[in-house]
Amino acid sequence: QGPPPMPMSSPLMGKKKKPFLGMAAPLGYVPGLGRGATGFTTRSDIGPARDANDPVDDRHAPPGQRTVGDKMKKNQEDDEEDLNDTNYDEFNGYAGSLFSSGPYEKDDEEADAIYAALDKRMDERRKERRELREKDEIEKYRMERPKIQQQFSDLKRKLSGMSDEEWLSIPEVGDARNKRQRNPRYEKLTPVPDSFFSKHLTTGDKHTTVDPLQGVSNLNLPGGLESPYPGGMTPGLMTPGTGELDMRKIGQARNTLMDMRLSQVSDSVSGQTVVDPKGYLTDLNSMIPTHGGDISDIKKARLLLKSVRETNPHHPPAWIASARLEEVTGKLQVARNLIMKGTEMCPKSEDVWLEAARLQPGDTAKAVVAQAVRHLPGSVRIYIRAAELETDVRAKKRVLRKALENVSKSVRLWKTAVELEEPEDARIMLSRAVECCPTSVELWLALARLETYENARRVLNKARENIPTDRHIWITAAKLEEANGNTQMVEKIVDRAITSLGANGVEINREQWIQDAEECDKAGSVATCQAVIRAVIGIGIEEEDCKHTWMEDAESCVSHGALECARAIYAHALQMFPSKKSVWLRAAYFEKNHGTRESLEALLQRAVAHCPKAEVLWLMGAKSKWLAEDVPAARSILALAFQANPNSEEIWLAAVKLESENNEYERARRLLAKARSSAPTARVFMKSVKLEWVLGNIEAAHELCTEALKHYEDFPKLWMMRGQIEEQSEHNEKAREAYNQGLKKCPHSMSLWLLLSRLEERVGQLTRARSILEKSRLKNPQSPDLWLESVRLEFRAGLKNIANTLMAKALQECPNSGILWAEAVFLEARPQRKTKSVDALKKCEHDPHVLLAVAKLFWSERKITKAREWFLRTVKIEPDLGDAWALFYKFEMQHGTEEQQEEVRKRCENAEPRHGELWCAESKHVLYWQKKIGEILTQVASKIKNTF
Repeated sequence: QGPPPMPMSSPLMGKKKKPFLGMAAPLGYVPGLGRGATGFTTRSDIGPARDANDPVDDRHAPPGQRTVGDKMKKNQEDDEEDLNDTNYDEFNGYAGSLFSSGPYEKDDEEADAIYAALDKRMDERRKERRELREKDEIEKYRMERPKIQQQFSDLKRKLSGMSDEEWLSIPEVGDARNKRQRNPRYEKLTPVPDSFFSKHLTTGDKHTTVDPLQGVSNLNLPGGLESPYPGGMTPGLMTPGTGELDMRKIGQARNTLMDMRLSQVSDSVSGQTVVDPKGYLTDLNSMIPTHGGDISDIKKARLLLKSVRETNPHHPPAWIASARLEEVTGKLQVARNLIMKGTEMCPKSEDVWLEAARLQPGDTAKAVVAQAVRHLPGSVRIYIRAAELETDVRAKKRVLRKALENVSKSVRLWKTAVELEEPEDARIMLSRAVECCPTSVELWLALARLETYENARRVLNKARENIPTDRHIWITAAKLEEANGNTQMVEKIVDRAITSLGANGVEINREQWIQDAEECDKAGSVATCQAVIRAVIGIGIEEEDCKHTWMEDAESCVSHGALECARAIYAHALQMFPSKKSVWLRAAYFEKNHGTRESLEALLQRAVAHCPKAEVLWLMGAKSKWLAEDVPAARSILALAFQANPNSEEIWLAAVKLESENNEYERARRLLAKARSSAPTARVFMKSVKLEWVLGNIEAAHELCTEALKHYEDFPKLWMMRGQIEEQSEHNEKAREAYNQGLKKCPHSMSLWLLLSRLEERVGQLTRARSILEKSRLKNPQSPDLWLESVRLEFRAGLKNIANTLMAKALQECPNSGILWAEAVFLEARPQRKTKSVDALKKCEHDPHVLLAVAKLFWSERKITKAREWFLRTVKIEPDLGDAWALFYKFEMQHGTEEQQEEVRKRCENAEPRHGELWCAESKHVLYWQKKIGEILTQVASKIKNTF
């Protein structure tokens, strides 16, 4: 027999059955854990959304736990306590309460209270130790696992040093969203035209789309519409049909739609509309809060003020504060109502009435002020406010006159009333005013100004009788006399003023009187000003302090623009100290800067009479005459100076300069020969050599130089001139020899080292020039000029790296040298120059070379206004620096007006600069020895190139 036939079955039956099916799950098995399907909750787990107040629907809960339903138990008994061994602990016992199901009686409550008190007591005993232990554990935990914020704290601190460029260079964070999220495509809606509605209004069409053939069909009927629109079959298509569109209704519908939308834009919490539907386009101010406080603060303030008002209703500040609070919050009408209530409660308070007048509009304010006047007829401020409220001048006058009837003693009312009157009426009013207010100085003085000379004198005399303690009346009287030509009376009046005021117990304050004198000076009353100065200048000063104090007073007057006061102070000082050269000099410089040539010469004549030994005063007088092209007078002054100061080197050289400048070369030679025989000095010999050199007599100059060096071999300028004469004759070897001999005698002369170095550089001996400069720096350490020449030597040779290295060494050795910092700024590349200039200003804040470098830097950046400011600062701090004037003049020639150029030129001529590298190269050149300051300025400026 064969095998028994197998029963027919489905294909699934043929598969092998899994061995674990039907078995219990292993311990700790969580369904879905292997494929990561745990840890999330779906909507089906939560159930449908419902309100918190809805009854709980537990129809799908496991059997035995349902709370609703027809056959479900509404009150389930609590589960029995789990008394299993696994739920037992040796110390705490069972996790739950063994007797939770029993009744809770009063004994239980008392026991719980006792245990709670014990626990609290024990907890307090251990509290400090526990807190310390917890703190230590937290610190230890933070040390082991610091927060991310703490890990990056040092990097955050470094952020403070980041520059704007570094911050801006941080790349932007990319957008991680996909393209569809980044660029959302909004649904496009096209509004349907009104004509479409009009066509389909009465046709009863049910078409929901527009036929594309519509509008291009040549048929009488529009394409896509089966029934004709009204009027379509009539010969004139413009005949109105029964379905004509009512445009008015469409407009109303649109307005309704807009109202609906505006009503939707409201705050769902407070119910207030965010947008004002009536005036949201026109009244934008309604969106802006007029107060800066919080609403709760305003409510508190309102409540407090209400309490103050109710507690003390007759307290004026409470009403004023309440009204102002409402005004600030925008409730103007409430504020007005409050302040009017305040006027009822405090009718005698001036401030409340004024506040009410301020808050009320025009006519109402006038009514309020009228009411205030009835309650307070003597209040000046209310009358003034009433006058301010009137717009017509006549009405104002009427109010003020009414006020003066009631309050005739008020100076303020009289002044306000007089200001509105014409001069004649004002004079009449003032005559009445001084009767009512005899102690007001201002009213007396105002009346005196309006009266004639004779009447003014009477008025001032009356004023002096009524107010014997005021100095202004006396000073006005003096000014009155001066204005009418009685200058001899001015001195008497001022002297009587000092005596009278002293007799009346008034302290004479020097500063106040000098201030009054300055005001007289500015008003043009010169005689009064000088008389006041003479009267009070010596009051309250010790004799030994007089000179110092008076000089300070004079400088103060000059700074205030009171030149006549300063002149009077100098004149008085010169009377008291006629033999003090320093006082004469200060007075002379004052006249030179602020006076005329005649006043200066008159002063100098008096000066040399009192101080004949003061050479500088003689020389100033001679120079003034020479500048006025009065050469004979200058000669006579110098001749007198020779008599007073025989064999004076300064006067000899001034005489030589006068003759040489006026082309009297033979006279100059004779004067120098006399000087060499009678008063031989190194400077006299040097000027002798210079004169022959500039006149082209090289041989005579050479001989004179040789003779001078026999007597004054330690005078470096003679060696320099000798070497330069040889260089001019192209005798380089002799020039080198002269410089070397000079350096043996004068090793600390910087100029000699520089001349020798430049000579070697010019003949191509760069290495020798470099070694000379190194040798010079060894013999003269910390010399900025030598370091600067070394840097420039390398720069001219094209070795910029070596130049930069040398500059760094130079700045280490001479950290406060302005010329080195100025050069260092322009050695840098353009982007780094600004930083370098800031460093230079920190090191040498007031050095003219650094200030000049900063001005050039702004000039190079085309910051014209800033550059001009820095040029002005430079020439103010060092007017003797010719290079600054030349650069300033060049700058104004390029960027300034003709007036600005002329102003720089005049200031330069007054300053007479003598120093500066570029300036001295031109001014001391033998070919330009007779050129004036203005010519040298133009020449130096023309040679400057904007290569910085």
